[in-house]
Amino acid sequence: MTSYSKNKKAYHDYEILEEFEAGIALNGDEVKAIKESQANLKGAFIDVTNDEAFLNEAHVSRYKNSARKEHDPTRKRKLLLQKKQIHKIEKEISQKGVTAVPLELYSKGGLIKLKLGICRGKKLHDKREVLKKRSQEKEIRQQVKQAY
Repeated sequence: MTSYSKNKKAYHDYEILEEFEAGIALNGDEVKAIKESQANLKGAFIDVTNDEAFLNEAHVSRYKNSARKEHDPTRKRKLLLQKKQIHKIEKEISQKGVTAVPLELYSKGGLIKLKLGICRGKKLHDKREVLKKRSQEKEIRQQVKQAY
């Protein structure tokens, strides 16, 4: 499993409640661009319309050797999910304060997959607690390292 793009901001700004794995409908040159790590998930989101899930605002740069004249880097891309999963995502994001966010683009068995999360936004004090806890763990690791 090779990771091509991670949405680090999502892990910082959101509490991930549930994760799903989805395929994505891509053009050939988009696949090559993603495999060269020319994709960015920052600011992207997922919406559900007419029993179909879409990835919006994910930026996939133009592949350098592409013959395609028109290229929209932030076009809507259809997500390939089971109906049951789509209905569950739709039900969850209809709640107040809950959203669906792409977390990671990676390959699995030669295919490009998207890990998406059902997320709830963190409050400022929650973010501070995480940073404080992380810095304490770092200090402990450094002290243990120095002791040995």
